[in-house]
This record gives sequence, C-alpha cells and structure tokens, in this order.
Amino acid sequence: MTKYETITSEQVDDVCIITLNRAQVHNAFNPQMISELTNEFTAQSRNPEIRVIVLTGDGKSFSAGADLLYMEASKDFTLDENQQDAVKLEKLFNTIYTTSKPIVGRINGAAFGGGVGLVTLCDVAIAVESAIFAFSEVNLGIMPAVISPYVIPKIGYSQATRYFLTGERIDVKTALRIGLIHETATDTEELNQKVTTVVNHLLTSGPIAMAQIKEMLEKNRTTSFEEVRSYLINKIAEVRTSPEGKEGLKAFLEKRSPKWKKDKWGGFDT
Repeated sequence: MTKYETITSEQVDDVCIITLNRAQVHNAFNPQMISELTNEFTAQSRNPEIRVIVLTGDGKSFSAGADLLYMEASKDFTLDENQQDAVKLEKLFNTIYTTSKPIVGRINGAAFGGGVGLVTLCDVAIAVESAIFAFSEVNLGIMPAVISPYVIPKIGYSQATRYFLTGERIDVKTALRIGLIHETATDTEELNQKVTTVVNHLLTSGPIAMAQIKEMLEKNRTTSFEEVRSYLINKIAEVRTSPEGKEGLKAFLEKRSPKWKKDKWGGFDT
C-alpha cells in the first residue's frame, strides 16, 4: 500500500485499517492529511481485496479537528483561497461518505470539530468510554459548515441545533443517546474486541449487497417517496437475480455458508 506521512494504512486479510497518525497534535487535520485521507479512501473503495474499512486514531485522541497552525494560516487567506480550501475538505468528507465499503469507526479518544464529522461518516462507530465530543467551531467564531450535511442526518436537527450553537462537550452516554455512536467500550481491550466482533459480522454479509444497501439508504434520504418506491422495486428485482443474490439463497436452502463468508478476522485480538 501507499506510504503516507500523516496516516497509516494496513491491510489485514480483507480489512483495511486506516489510522490518523499525528498523535503529537491529537490527529488534527492539515492539508496533507486531508489529501492523504482522500486518496486512501478513494483507493480502498475501489480495492477488490478489501471488504471492510476500519478508521481510528493513533495515541490518546481520535481527532481534534483542524490543526491550529492550519487554522491560523487560513485567517490570512483571501475569500477565494478559503473557498478552494473548503472544497478540498468537502471532497474528503464526500469521498468517505460515498465509499462503497462499510466503515467501522474505532473511536479511541476525543473528537472535536471535523473529527466529530469523521465519526458521523462511520457506518458503525464504537467509542471508548473516556472519549468526549464537541462541535467546537462556534467557540472559535466559525461554524461546522462542511460537516453539517453529514452530521444532521446522523443526530437530527434538534440535537444538531443545540450542539452546533453551544459547542458544549458531549460525553459517550449522550453521544450514544443521540445516535452519534453505536456502542461504548470500557477500555482499549474491549474496544478492540467490539470492533473485531462488528467486522466479523460484516464479513458474513454479501459484499455487493452491503454496497447496494449503502446506496439504498442514501436514496431513501435524498429522493422523494414516489421516486424511491420505483427505485426499490427495480433494485430488489435486480439483486434477486444477481449472482450474489442467487448464491445467498442457494446457500440458505442447502444449509451451508455462502461463498463470500470469511473465516473470523483477528486483526484486533488482544
């Protein structure tokens, strides 16, 4: 795999583990990390060897959002330069959001600002109990603009209104209640175990079916009721007659595992 300076990417069997690798600054974004993450998610979305992507951070934090030096430099940008910068950040979030592979977030610590945006892009997010979250942009006199289209569907307008406006810290119990994360873990060992369990569930699922489910969920969110009804009728007919659909039904009737089911993954065994 490609070597990077601000992230690492490791393939363990059918799983790609992407790690934010700037622990000295709490895995804060800078232009290079934005570019490297965009490139790696693009590559892994297209990689036929990869079935699941795990996203995590190095050290004690998941991601502190934008790097302070990066933020300081942006105040001297022209309007056009700031727009170009925002385009690159939005491209990163959209690239992750449209990734066809399921993404499991191993949330190993605090996430602020854009770091919380990354959490919302994970299809399954599991956080250690010591993690805290905050949409801290408002405390700097700015706004969580680029991440808002991804955050609002995840936690809803009501919760987004409160936490976007206050910038207050969100503990894991609250994050769980509002739908920001799916599970909590008491420590790193349990976090690894829970991530491994979810990955193993995903490796029993049809790879093409998972990609189509992600597409279906987006259609339900963005398409009118009448249009989505027609889409879903055609889609279910299509998948039932697909090779993967036929294999799944055949395996069920023959009381065996489908060909795509993998042996248990042990990438996070401790």
